[in-house]
Amino acid sequence: MSNATVRFDKWLWAARFFKTRALAKQAIEGGKVHYNNARSKPSRTVELEAVLIIRQGWDEKTVVVKALSDQRRGAEVASQLYEETPDSIAKRTMNAEQRKLQRAAIAAPENRPNKKQRRQIVRFKNINDPE
Repeated sequence: MSNATVRFDKWLWAARFFKTRALAKQAIEGGKVHYNNARSKPSRTVELEAVLIIRQGWDEKTVVVKALSDQRRGAEVASQLYEETPDSIAKRTMNAEQRKLQRAAIAAPENRPNKKQRRQIVRFKNINDPE
């Protein structure tokens, strides 16, 4: 971990939020990552105690920068570069639970239609089909 200046996209890559710097750059330019509640450029220098809002897929994380690094290391070392806020953790777990409940609410059919039922479905769909 170095105390030199580190580019925003490089820090995100080193902290293992994105697999490549190119993906980190795309996320920053696309507005998926905010620096102190504002959009930023990939070349911005990261400062300690800065608040980052990172949207990845369905999740949105709010993290505080605790250390600077421009080298990508193991997950344990990378997790020491930042600290996720308790509000962010609670919000993510709540959203995950809601998504799980929504998936459970959409009931899948208990079994597949048999041959007779498939023929009826095809007939029903083709009732108004001009051939």
